[in-house]
Amino acid sequence: MVDLYDPDDDAGRVVGTAQRWMVRRLNLPHAATAVLVRRPTGEILVHQRAWTKDIWPGRHDCAAGGVVGARERPDAAAVRELAEEVGVAGVVPRPLLRTWYRDEETWYLAHVYDVIWDGEVTFTDGEVIGAWWEPEDLLRARLATSTWPFVPDTRYLLDRLRELGSQARPRDRRD
Repeated sequence: MVDLYDPDDDAGRVVGTAQRWMVRRLNLPHAATAVLVRRPTGEILVHQRAWTKDIWPGRHDCAAGGVVGARERPDAAAVRELAEEVGVAGVVPRPLLRTWYRDEETWYLAHVYDVIWDGEVTFTDGEVIGAWWEPEDLLRARLATSTWPFVPDTRYLLDRLRELGSQARPRDRRD
């Protein structure tokens, strides 16, 4: 089961529940997590999604994450998804952004985090078929082309993070 969220509430008010297949089929508003995994040197973990994924199979992504279950807290879902998808455990994801994302495939309140990880990554649940560490500037260059098969939701979330970062910089310099 998946909690349904009020799409007019940016704080994440739950208004009901539905089975996951129904959420996907009817594109109902729910919550999901996205966690960027970074090396201490700044590289970002980029991966290819399995061909069996229910949405955007085979495309590239740089966020570990997924649907928040019924009565599950987004922070707990982020920890769970990190362990399931890339084998990262024992770290606390840092919240970066909460925003709505919607397209023809999915509609969710995104809870975006990052973690710093210098250990191994493993792909035991079958959702990831390969991964590599990529410098952020190279990732941004790849994302600047529309031909790279990258998931649209993470592309959008990365753009929002960059917008927020550029808005925050002048305030940081004055402090």
